[in-house]
Amino acid sequence: MKITAIIPTLNEEIHIEDAIKSVSFADEIIVIDSFSTDATITLAKKHDVTIIQRVFDDYSTQKNYAIDKAKHNWIYILDADERVTPKLREEILKQMKNPGDFVAFNAYRTFYFAGKKLNYSGWQHDKVIRLFRKDKCRYNGRIVHERIDAQGEVGVFKNKLEHYTYRSFNHFIGKLNRYATLKAQILYKKNKRVTLFHILIKPPFKFFIHYFIRLGILDGFPGFIISVVLAYGVLARYIKLWLLKHNLN
Repeated sequence: MKITAIIPTLNEEIHIEDAIKSVSFADEIIVIDSFSTDATITLAKKHDVTIIQRVFDDYSTQKNYAIDKAKHNWIYILDADERVTPKLREEILKQMKNPGDFVAFNAYRTFYFAGKKLNYSGWQHDKVIRLFRKDKCRYNGRIVHERIDAQGEVGVFKNKLEHYTYRSFNHFIGKLNRYATLKAQILYKKNKRVTLFHILIKPPFKFFIHYFIRLGILDGFPGFIISVVLAYGVLARYIKLWLLKHNLN
């Protein structure tokens, strides 16, 4: 079975070349770019890839657009900050020789924060569909964490993806701010209200869940930072919603 790998990008000059090399096993590689202003495209052009530039509207639509352009029915979606390990690559190629009744495959992810591997912090059981048949699967959900609706049986790989999701504190804050903006816009369109519960209760509760219940405390100081910033992300979402409702954005 032939595979098209798709890498969505926006200012990913730090990651793009390693990401492309990571999916070099694919028969086609598409970089779907939201008009990066850094060297992402220049670096991507050094490799045998198809580059599509498209104005970003939401994650699902962006990925579905690239999927429709793919030559092959099996798609591998790779975020630019993810890496397919040699063992996972071997497992993917072996599975493609006989996919059976599966229409998609989940992959577990190993998370890294500022270069440090995280074992807990709520991500120890994280998995996402990464390999799938485009005639049986479609992205849905337009907030931040879009998901694939799979019409059929979904398998799971034994080997994990590496996910270098937050390369620094500033990058982490910036990413959470972008997510908060997107979520606030969705809530605004739904005419949701902002109450003291959203400001005073939800952020501390988010910290409590990630630091204690999801065992961020066992990841040391990085686990504390992650729990604090995730709580900040919740607070920022509702502050941004309040600003939108009062035309102060």
